[in-house]
Amino acid sequence: MNRAHALRIEGELTIYCAQDVRQRLVQALAALEAGDAPALEVDLSAVSEADTAGMQLLMAARRHARARGRDLRLSACSAAAAEVIGLLGLGPYFDLPAAGQGDAGGAPA
Repeated sequence: MNRAHALRIEGELTIYCAQDVRQRLVQALAALEAGDAPALEVDLSAVSEADTAGMQLLMAARRHARARGRDLRLSACSAAAAEVIGLLGLGPYFDLPAAGQGDAGGAPA
């Protein structure tokens, strides 16, 4: 298998832009399935605001990928995204380190 397929989400990851983000995730997952990459790496380092709707999109996308033998990983998170991940206790769901939800080159902190 090749390297992971990448998707960078910028700006809001909230209910107000959920349809746009959903469409981008659908396209990225379709590209993932069409290729031989093992995972979709989602870069949230440029997310300015996040909420539960945004996290639900990421969770649904991860379930979709895993049901097809692939994965969705968070490669980096902004402080805003990391805060919501931490508040919702989603670090373990996204396989992030427990200490503040992780820090690997900009990963959730």
